[in-house]
Amino acid sequence: GGRVGADVGALVELGLHHEQQHQELMLTDLLHLFAQNPLRPAVRPAGAPCAAPARGPEAPGWIAFDGGDFEVGHDGAGFAFDLELPRHEVRLRPFRLAARPVTNADWADFIAAGGYDDPSLWLSDGWDMLRAHGWRAPLYWLEIEPERERAAASSPRAAMTLAGPQPLDPRAPVAHVSFFEADAYARWAGKRLPTEFEWEIAARGVPVEGNFAESGVWRPEPAPRSEAGPSQMFGDVWEWTASPYVAYPGFRPAAGAVGEYNGKFMNGQYVLRGGSCVSPRSHLRASYRNFFQPGQRWQFSGLRLAEDA
Repeated sequence: GGRVGADVGALVELGLHHEQQHQELMLTDLLHLFAQNPLRPAVRPAGAPCAAPARGPEAPGWIAFDGGDFEVGHDGAGFAFDLELPRHEVRLRPFRLAARPVTNADWADFIAAGGYDDPSLWLSDGWDMLRAHGWRAPLYWLEIEPERERAAASSPRAAMTLAGPQPLDPRAPVAHVSFFEADAYARWAGKRLPTEFEWEIAARGVPVEGNFAESGVWRPEPAPRSEAGPSQMFGDVWEWTASPYVAYPGFRPAAGAVGEYNGKFMNGQYVLRGGSCVSPRSHLRASYRNFFQPGQRWQFSGLRLAEDA
């Protein structure tokens, strides 16, 4: 009876964490649905903004990390999804990570510089998607007129949010960009996206604090720069990494239906880390792996730059 009880308990725990994923996806789905409505209705009134940053994030700043051999993956303390296991060793070269995510102001500069017009910045599949779907800005940005694009950095902008159309804060992390857009921006900036293991090592020791679903704001917000390490590693926006979503060495899916939960999706997708402004706080940890196809934009997905040291 004890083994059966343990198995049932583990299944119930998995179900509860899966329901947390549903809670987040319902908010992202509502935003996408309401954005298609010409009336642009609000899911709820705009919440009070988070505390104003002590200083703006004008300069990105860089934080250096030593290379070496590291253990990555879940450490066994508490719940983890199967895709976070087994814990294993990786070797990293020294790298630098941006102290903050890329902001709306940064992205407006990318638009103004013709980032959506230069095929040399884009992966081939990304350029095909840009042309097929007419991408000119992140999903949900409003009033993007071609004749104004070159003046984008100084133009006032708005975006569709869960509170309806709202002014776009230039200091807030950019959201609703695809992997292809994130990769093109990094190339334009002369940098790259971090690997998922670089991100995980950088996030270790960073408290799981920030702007989550419990904040009631439900939109990315500016944050003060942390003196102790990278800021906004958790909350606000999921951060695209350069890593394809594949199994860790030694991964074996569980028997039965539970084994199809994550393992069956291990192809053609990229890993995101950190959580967003609509993620439940208790759902997140440094080893948590989210994953989406590279052309998806409806999730609260942004990016943080990296470079070789």
